[in-house]
Amino acid sequence: MEATNFFRQISQMEMNSKLMLTITKATESTIIVSILVENDSCGDKAKNLIPPFNLKGTPEELDEGFFAHIKQPVRTATGLLSNLENFMKQVELAQANSAMEKEKSTKEQKDKDSKNRKYSEAMLKADALVKEGKYKEAWTALPKVGDYPEHSEEIKKKQEICERQFAPSLFSDDAQETAEITEITQDE
Repeated sequence: MEATNFFRQISQMEMNSKLMLTITKATESTIIVSILVENDSCGDKAKNLIPPFNLKGTPEELDEGFFAHIKQPVRTATGLLSNLENFMKQVELAQANSAMEKEKSTKEQKDKDSKNRKYSEAMLKADALVKEGKYKEAWTALPKVGDYPEHSEEIKKKQEICERQFAPSLFSDDAQETAEITEITQDE
């Protein structure tokens, strides 16, 4: 019995896929070898479209040229499956990143909406306290300039209005008028 090197030659082929061989005797002198290249780790359904590679010949012809004929088709199919696998992994990664970015964007929008809502609520509360004449409480209820720098001018104006009412300046015209009104009411 003659030693063959069939399996050594298979092990030397560049592939990271499965080779499924089906050998059928077509006639008394002809054999058909069908080779299907599969890669279970490839998630793309396109892998199922790759047909088997068929060789037909006499046992002698197949012994002489089998590996010469299958080397390139197997390499091509293996490369294609490998590229499909890498492609699918990259698509999944892109989808995950897209979902993460969308989630991040949604979270940022919710945070911004929440911050705007808190600002509006604080301003409404301060306005209501001003209408009730509770200027000190209104000043305290105003949002902090450091928390809302984009609204700093509006906050500072309302703070000044409230301060004039509960802590008038001794040097302003309003303070002199208030002092004069106080003197007039005391003299009566």
